[in-house]
Amino acid sequence: MAASTDSVRRGNGATATLYFLVCQAGWFVCVLSAARGAAWLGLLFAACAVAWHLARVPEPGREARLLVVSVVLGMGWESVLVYSGLLAYQTGTLVEGIAPYWLGALWALFAIQFNVVYVWLRGRPLLAAILGAAAGPLSFRAGAALGAVHFNRPVAAWIVLALGWAVLLPVLLRLAQHWDGVHGARVSD
Repeated sequence: MAASTDSVRRGNGATATLYFLVCQAGWFVCVLSAARGAAWLGLLFAACAVAWHLARVPEPGREARLLVVSVVLGMGWESVLVYSGLLAYQTGTLVEGIAPYWLGALWALFAIQFNVVYVWLRGRPLLAAILGAAAGPLSFRAGAALGAVHFNRPVAAWIVLALGWAVLLPVLLRLAQHWDGVHGARVSD
């Protein structure tokens, strides 16, 4: 386990690529299984990926805190989009007006990448905002194309998604730096 912990801490290209590929596969599993009424499969995949990540990092407690906060913030944001009527999901909604549970799995998959794949964005909040504003809505568009989400008001949804992601990504990366359990960086809690 020490060798795998060291490779995660160093953040080498192979490790970052592995994380990116695992999480992209997870995105497809979550979205496709939700679109086909079996969202629990995506949740299971994400749980395994999170367990794998936490077993590999030097400070799993710090990473777990980051994961929980990221999922809570993400689900809160997603629920605003659902409650406002901009987005609609066919499956996985346990409470009307609240984002479906499988989106929490996507947020967890996203969060395990912060201190491995996206560490290069630290200290670059403007770039993170621009990437968030572009990539966030595109991810939702891909999910819509696969049948997992529906844009009720597409133009408004795109604008709100872009603005939200322009704020969320820099904030989450800052939290990732604060609760970095990969590089062992101690920042006062």
